Amino acid sequence: MVDYHAANNQYAAGGPPTYMEQENDWDRDLLLDPAWEKQQRKTFTAWCNSHLRKAGTQIENIEEDFRDGLKLMLLLEVISGERLPKPERGKMRVHKINNVNKALDFIASKGVKLVSIGAEEIVDGNAKMTLGMIWTIILRFAIQDISVEETSAKEGLLLWCQRKTAPYKNVNVQNFHISWKDGLAFNALIHRHRPELIDYDKLRKDDAVTNLNNAFEVAEKYLDIPKMLDAEDIVNTARPDEKAIMTYVSSFYHAFSGAQKAETAANRICKVLAVNQENEHLMEDYEKLASDLLEWIRRTIPWLENRAPEKTMAEMQQKLEDFRDYRRVHKPPKVQEKCQLEINFNTLQTKLRLSNRPAFMPSEGRMVSDINGAWHTLEGAEKGYEEWLLNEIRRLERLDHLAEKFRQKAAIHESWTDGKEAMLTQKDYETASLSEVKALLRKHEAFESDLAAHQDRVEQIAAIAQELNELDYYDSPSVNARCQNICDQWDTLGALTQSRRESLERTEKQLESIDELYLEYAKRAAPFNNWMEGAMEDLQDMFIVHNIEEIQGLITAHEQFKSTLPDANKEREAIQAIQAEVQKIAQYNGIKLSGTNPYTTITPQSIDNKWEQAQQLVPQRDQALQEELSKQQSNDHLRRKFATQANIVGPWIQTKMEEIGRISIEMNGTLEDQLTNLREYEQSIIEYKPNIDQLEGDHQLIQEALIFDNKYTAYTMEHLRVGWEQLLTTIARTINEIENQILTRDAKGISQEQLHEYRASFNHFDKDHSGALMAEEFKACLISLGYDVENDKQKRSGQMVADDFRALLISTGYSLGDAEFARIMGIVDPNNSGAVTFQAFIDFMSRETTDTDTADQVIASFKILAGDKNFITAEELRRELPPDQAEYCIARMAPYSGPDGIPGALDYMSFSTALYGESDL
Repeated sequence: MVDYHAANNQYAAGGPPTYMEQENDWDRDLLLDPAWEKQQRKTFTAWCNSHLRKAGTQIENIEEDFRDGLKLMLLLEVISGERLPKPERGKMRVHKINNVNKALDFIASKGVKLVSIGAEEIVDGNAKMTLGMIWTIILRFAIQDISVEETSAKEGLLLWCQRKTAPYKNVNVQNFHISWKDGLAFNALIHRHRPELIDYDKLRKDDAVTNLNNAFEVAEKYLDIPKMLDAEDIVNTARPDEKAIMTYVSSFYHAFSGAQKAETAANRICKVLAVNQENEHLMEDYEKLASDLLEWIRRTIPWLENRAPEKTMAEMQQKLEDFRDYRRVHKPPKVQEKCQLEINFNTLQTKLRLSNRPAFMPSEGRMVSDINGAWHTLEGAEKGYEEWLLNEIRRLERLDHLAEKFRQKAAIHESWTDGKEAMLTQKDYETASLSEVKALLRKHEAFESDLAAHQDRVEQIAAIAQELNELDYYDSPSVNARCQNICDQWDTLGALTQSRRESLERTEKQLESIDELYLEYAKRAAPFNNWMEGAMEDLQDMFIVHNIEEIQGLITAHEQFKSTLPDANKEREAIQAIQAEVQKIAQYNGIKLSGTNPYTTITPQSIDNKWEQAQQLVPQRDQALQEELSKQQSNDHLRRKFATQANIVGPWIQTKMEEIGRISIEMNGTLEDQLTNLREYEQSIIEYKPNIDQLEGDHQLIQEALIFDNKYTAYTMEHLRVGWEQLLTTIARTINEIENQILTRDAKGISQEQLHEYRASFNHFDKDHSGALMAEEFKACLISLGYDVENDKQKRSGQMVADDFRALLISTGYSLGDAEFARIMGIVDPNNSGAVTFQAFIDFMSRETTDTDTADQVIASFKILAGDKNFITAEELRRELPPDQAEYCIARMAPYSGPDGIPGALDYMSFSTALYGESDL
């Protein structure tokens, strides 16, 4: 016997596979399920008979009919197509064993290693071993060679079934047992390959017996696949036998693979015919393309060989444009057709050669060489035509250039002469002034120079016309007529030019006689006109004065101006007499004056008008000055009234400010006595308010009169108003300081003597009596009181011993610790203003010399109320504190987050530090 397990290990270790893996279902010590055994008997028997019938025999009982080995050897010869050794015909057991061994040896020679299957079991009719042997044969010869997408045997067969049945509803092939039980998978396989045999849509998933019988009957009738299973056996079995199903399905695979081979053969024939048809189509396309291309070349060459010239450049340009159109539009597609023709020819020859067909031979005159020859002829004609076109265009371009040059010069000359005759015949000098006549004469001289310069152009025009005649230009008559007109007009312009010069020179002499009178008029009229304009401007000038002296100065200047008016009137009359003399001379000589003086724009009428306006403005100026004088006198009265009162109120405010400063420094009596005196002093200041109100009323009148200065007083209302407000603020602040000192004294237990000492020290170092100490002054004050900054907050008694006094004496050189002094300044001057007020000084000294509550003390108190816990509850607060204070704490205390907390616990520690500004509340 052959060791099945050894064979499996060899395959797993990487050795060459010799057969498809055999399953362990055929172990000698196990028994087949009766239902499975029944299905295998029927399936394997039908499978064997499907092959044995090819040899004209069959079996009835699978374990009995293979016992002598004869039909077994015959089966192997049929399915393998090979001859086995000659069987022994004896009836003895040894003969049967020998025959079975020959069969088993043949199976082993095909790479199948049988496991636990020996000839004795087959000869003895062991059903299990016989079925196992047949299954091994089926695996090797019916299933092992199945290959689908790199999978083979069972996996390949399963994949083939899945691919074929994938499009069908209710079919999901995952194995070779349960997936086939409802019969739909068998029907789907048949319908996929032979859809005309089964109406798949009428099948029902819940009618398995009908489905199975339908598939089995159709397979047997139309596909020559014998019925290998009974539908009832499959339906009534919980799990159909896998090997029976695989054997049956493999028959479907082999049946349909044969049909696929026939389809492949048909496809090969169709492919060959398609290649032949494509080649014939390419041949027809070549013949048609070649014929069309040769016909186009035959029609195009005569057009390119036409050399008939045209008369005009436009007609030749059209020919060139047609040629370019041929190059851009008509020829490129033909070039592409020629190229495609050669490509198609080469492609066709290649396809014929690759498909073992004879080479293609085009019809006569349509060979590629014939087409290339015709194309060469076409390009030669094309090149000659292009050269002829360019030469002809150059010839016509020369003629057109001359003609255009003639037209351009003629147009320029005609444009220049346009209007010249009218200009030369006009009489504009008859009404012109002397300067205008001189200008016309100079302009005429310039025209004469321009006329001489144009002589060359006229000669060039005549020369070009002569050359066009010699070259037989087609439009020579019109050129000659235009040239003659230009020459005739030129002669006329010369005669008119001479006549105009004579007229201009005669008129010039007539006008020079009155030019001197115009010049004298202009010289005298201009300064007089400027004087009148200045006078009118001064008379209408807006004036702004602020006092009586300024308005009196303006009145004096006006009186001086009025005294100059008689002499001015005499000058006006002399100027008007010059203009009258000009009019007299013009009338006598019959000269038409232009009405304007060439040297000035000032007319006699404008001089008279301005003189009349000045006469009207003088009394108006007198009235305005007198009104302003009255106004300034009233304003001066208002100034004096305000100044009298301001000069009283200003010093009074200053005196009161000094008295308040002195009261705050002297410290007479107790703090209560000082407070009483200051309040009485405040009342006396308030009673002075009506004097301020009176000043406000006077100031309002001054503002309404737009008075902005007052030489009678140095006080302004703004200064007085600020001083009054400072006075009220100072007395209120002084009272408040005394009140705060009383509060500090009572709250901190500071004696009256200590307050006096602090005030005395503060006043001593407040050199400018500003009520505040600068940083260095404050440092010296602290040292004078015995506060040693360098000893890290060390407090002293507040009494000045000998060392303290010595420190005071050397305060300017005493070195305080910078860090400690910066800390103190942060307390007394939190805004970094650089100054320390007395109140801030008192607050600091009271904190340094008295005991105060701290955050730690409050935390210790809360800890007592909480029973020594790190948190406190709302109930404990309400029990130990007054209701309003208890609720105040509950509303502001944060929840306690420590590990020993309980629900509702409150954090009294953070609350206590927040009370003293050490954290946020």
